[in-house]
Amino acid sequence: MDAELVSPQAVNCSLDIIIVNWNTGGHLRDCLSSIAQTRAGPEIRRVMVVDNASSDGSLQGLEDPPVPLEIIRNDQNVGFAVACNQGAASSTADYLLFLNPDTRLSRDTLETVTSFMESEQATEIGICGVQMVDSEGTPRLSYARFPSPRVIFSEMTGLRRIRSQLFPSHQFTGAETETSQFVDQVIGAFFFVRRPLFVDLGGFDERYFIYFEEVDFSLRARRHGSRSYFLKEASVFHAEHVSSNKAPGTGLYHIMRSRLLFAYKHWPRWQANLILVATLTLEFPARLMRASAQRSWRDVTATLSAYRLLVRELVPLTTGQAARSGDARASSLVR
Repeated sequence: MDAELVSPQAVNCSLDIIIVNWNTGGHLRDCLSSIAQTRAGPEIRRVMVVDNASSDGSLQGLEDPPVPLEIIRNDQNVGFAVACNQGAASSTADYLLFLNPDTRLSRDTLETVTSFMESEQATEIGICGVQMVDSEGTPRLSYARFPSPRVIFSEMTGLRRIRSQLFPSHQFTGAETETSQFVDQVIGAFFFVRRPLFVDLGGFDERYFIYFEEVDFSLRARRHGSRSYFLKEASVFHAEHVSSNKAPGTGLYHIMRSRLLFAYKHWPRWQANLILVATLTLEFPARLMRASAQRSWRDVTATLSAYRLLVRELVPLTTGQAARSGDARASSLVR
């Protein structure tokens, strides 16, 4: 389906923007400034910044914000999914935008997205993403396939690099994002959702501390009859991994934890068990050998730390008793 945008004058809708912040420094202020500089589009009722106990002073200087700002200050890092649900809890807007603090909107981003979502051709679309670009304007990762056991296993073992035609990648490169189209999922850095859909699905699953929460939501939305769409005509700058790079061991742990949580929630148990076994017997030594060969003792330490944390959670993860994300171990990260 081609995205034939309607006239901006036809846009008559409201939007709440939710930004989860953890030690992103000046990126947060740049993000808020970019929101303030967008052209007329939806009525932005509130910009909710949910801060997960930042210690870097990233909330300083926001006393006179250029947007209708509200701040929720958590006294601990409750995770991305929980914080997003906090920010959306009291919304009455037509749409919700979950936006990373390390992004900057283009002037016409909101106008373009809402014009499309309000058009007749978008009635079956519940989630919209846009073209992510780097500082040079080069297209970056913007959407992905739903994970499958074959895709995850091939990425663990390196089979994808050997036989890419048999083992497609989970993610699409920037070079592959050529046209607007229906997709399985858009990445969570710019996640534009119809609020009634968000309410119907109960928001993000709070057992995900970080990673896979938008994948899980998109899959549930698809099963609910609502599709995801990549709109190339709109773009957003994304710095990528500003927070997660500060804690590599914790980040790897949460990637593996969320991957297993997703597997045991959505796949047959034997397939989830296969991924668990591969995580422990194939991926673990492969990561250690690669880090050792590169003499990256930081990566060796991060890998050992991540697997130590993961082993402690195997029973609740495999029995469906995983705690809500705010209670997860090593809660020192939000992307």
